Amino acid sequence: MQIKNRIKELIYVKAKDLVPNPKNWRTHPDSQKDALKGVLAEIGYADALLARKTDDGKFMLIDGHLRAETTPDQDVPVLVVDLDEKEADKLLALLDPLSAMAGTDEELLRELTANLETQNEAVRNLVDSMLENNAEPLEDLENELKTPDEVAVPELFQILIVCDGEEEQKELFERFQQEGLNCKLLNL
Repeated sequence: MQIKNRIKELIYVKAKDLVPNPKNWRTHPDSQKDALKGVLAEIGYADALLARKTDDGKFMLIDGHLRAETTPDQDVPVLVVDLDEKEADKLLALLDPLSAMAGTDEELLRELTANLETQNEAVRNLVDSMLENNAEPLEDLENELKTPDEVAVPELFQILIVCDGEEEQKELFERFQQEGLNCKLLNL
């Protein structure tokens, strides 16, 4: 298969000069903003934003909206791609869900994060959340068997969807995850 290289160049631009994509469908909760600030403070920029040049000569973002918003006065690395508007829309729609499809090797994740040092509470919370969301079933069972003195029950709003079988359950779960929904598998 012949794959096109659509990257034209790497440039550095003041983040505030980049045009936010009006079709950007991603939202950024405060916890994500805080974690990004922590990573930028501890590591700095280690990844480029993604943009295309518009007909008026400006650079419209495809990926990196939060980074641009977080550091408006900084010269940021931008990969400029030669995509037309339809292609850029397709990439904008699919880039994050494609990344979200990746699985997790729980053992490697635990090894990777075991000695991770951070002074930033938001970054620590992110790492803890990653580990909680990928906890091994045995650890989940052990945690369930521990009886705390006081149990906090969060308010939850849920929908139960009855599937015809495991295959339909798997398909729906994957689709909902790709759409960015927080969902869990349940067998009754």
